[in-house]
Amino acid sequence: MATATDITQFVQKIVDAMGIALTADAEDMPDGLRINLTGEDGGLLIRRQGEALAALQHLVAAVFRSEVDEKRRLVVDCMGYRKGKDAELKQMAKFLAEKARSSGLAQEIGPLNPYERRIVHLAVGEVESVSSESIGDAFEKTVIISVK
Repeated sequence: MATATDITQFVQKIVDAMGIALTADAEDMPDGLRINLTGEDGGLLIRRQGEALAALQHLVAAVFRSEVDEKRRLVVDCMGYRKGKDAELKQMAKFLAEKARSSGLAQEIGPLNPYERRIVHLAVGEVESVSSESIGDAFEKTVIISVK
């Protein structure tokens, strides 16, 4: 079983091999582990809507998938980029849930990757009388928010 230290060291080796000046630190979250990257080269990972950060997230998740408890999330963040995006997405999901509840019309958000969909489903779950479901065939799916 991989420890937080193992995962942090792995991420640090990757950014070092990329020649990027960043430092990896682990942060325990209630539902998992967040690896935070900080340093002067953080902008390299978060430009273009965080494509490089998403690729790093995918790589780390693939390597440690079988070594991390399925119920625990493994998140790689850089300079708070994902934390901010997550809060923004959660706020939008709650807004759309309230809009669906007040108008009676289904609302749609997406396309979203599995990590983003989970944030939306959890946020919608906090709003009474609405539900959410993912639709689509690909990796990127749309979430429909509707009245129960």
